[in-house]
Amino acid sequence: MKIFIASYGTETNTFSSIPTSMNSFHESTLFYGDGTSHPPAFLSAPLHVWKKMATDAGFEIVESISADAQPAGPVVQKVYEELRDCLLQDLQEALPVDMVLLSMHGAMVSQKCNDCEGDILERTRELVGNKTVIGAELDLHCHISERMLENSNALITFKEYPHIDTMERASELFRICLDTCNNKVLPVTSVYDTHIIQMWRTPLEPMKSFVRHMQELEGENEVLSISFVHGFPWGDVSDLGGKIIVITNNRSEYGNILAEKLGRQLWDIRRKSQVHIPEMDEAFDIAMSEPHGPVVLADVADNAGGGAPSDSTFLLEKVLERKINGSARVLSGCYWDPMAVHFCIEAGIGATMDLRVGGKCGPFSGNPIDLRITVRGIQTNATQPFGNAISKIGDAVWIEADGIDLVLNTLRCQVFHPQVFTGLGIQLENYHIVIVKSTQHFFAGFSPLAKKIIYVKTPGALSPDFSNIPYRKFRKPYWPKNEKPFD
Repeated sequence: MKIFIASYGTETNTFSSIPTSMNSFHESTLFYGDGTSHPPAFLSAPLHVWKKMATDAGFEIVESISADAQPAGPVVQKVYEELRDCLLQDLQEALPVDMVLLSMHGAMVSQKCNDCEGDILERTRELVGNKTVIGAELDLHCHISERMLENSNALITFKEYPHIDTMERASELFRICLDTCNNKVLPVTSVYDTHIIQMWRTPLEPMKSFVRHMQELEGENEVLSISFVHGFPWGDVSDLGGKIIVITNNRSEYGNILAEKLGRQLWDIRRKSQVHIPEMDEAFDIAMSEPHGPVVLADVADNAGGGAPSDSTFLLEKVLERKINGSARVLSGCYWDPMAVHFCIEAGIGATMDLRVGGKCGPFSGNPIDLRITVRGIQTNATQPFGNAISKIGDAVWIEADGIDLVLNTLRCQVFHPQVFTGLGIQLENYHIVIVKSTQHFFAGFSPLAKKIIYVKTPGALSPDFSNIPYRKFRKPYWPKNEKPFD
């Protein structure tokens, strides 16, 4: 048996003005046929699983590109087509193949294509024909289109947010596709549109129990897999929104019933599953009322993992305005500020100087902040864990300014793990407030040490006000904008 594997994708914030260029892929992950020879990255991690499972079974593996870019605005069309065509050319040269396994985000948009995954899957199907099994693993913040469904045998998303189950889902997809190749199962997919747009955090109730219930249903009544597609609220495409995907062994009617049942259960808990996101002043009041730290504040609107610039200063400005740094130690990061990082590295550890921080990318970045800083730490080619993968953050510096400690870096990224701070020698237990630029992926790493976690509403590129996101291409009624979207 011959199996073709590849990874290609990014999460596109269609409201972001930051272009996703070829350099964006080079800065994150871009390998031509040897991604599994390098440490697992976000989208390349499944390839490591598939290669091992195939090798252990004595199958032949053909590996194509591993390409992943930090979320931003639409992919430059020439770049999208060049990488897509590279993948397809590798597939053409590998034919015939029995199975194609693709790791894709599911929310990639280029300048001229709103459904990049559908485009790739359709072109893949045209090359391999109907007998070859095609499976794709997707981020749960994906969009599911008819084009994607029609040109694949199985689509599976992560179940957890933060994404701690990438490897497990890769194994799940491999087993389903292998059984399909061996005529043991005939996967059919049922989809139910929940008509809901929001962010769901799976470590918290009631979503924790909902995900567990989904998994308990797998294996019963010929159910092969269940995925809850959260959707990506800041991707303005026609297929946006939360959906339930049920894959059964040739039981489409039962799959349709189960998908709708789960979708209606999700509808019933839609309000309970919302997380209160206080304004900045309320968030700091709550944080300061805690007798001990660290209290972690999440700057959800400036999450680079959703396409935000990661250089906004709204929370930093509030710390200074309220003089919180005079009564409590505050740590914040990561600020994407290559120029400031360059100055700090040139000056060296121990140097004291005036430095302008953040506020460089536009209105969503806030005002630049002028500080008198001391350079406390420098780390070149720094990384942080992201589940089983490794995420690059570039060069990073730790600076101190009158009771505030900041981490600045050169590769735009969100905070996944405490290592972005501890790698520089920072001890988190010394701070009462730790501000992280992330929406949810920080949770797995920070929840064991945080006394409290507070998601904060700030101005920024990722507004949590889902009722008022200015969609143009997405036209369906949805909750919370419409109380009765099914009518």
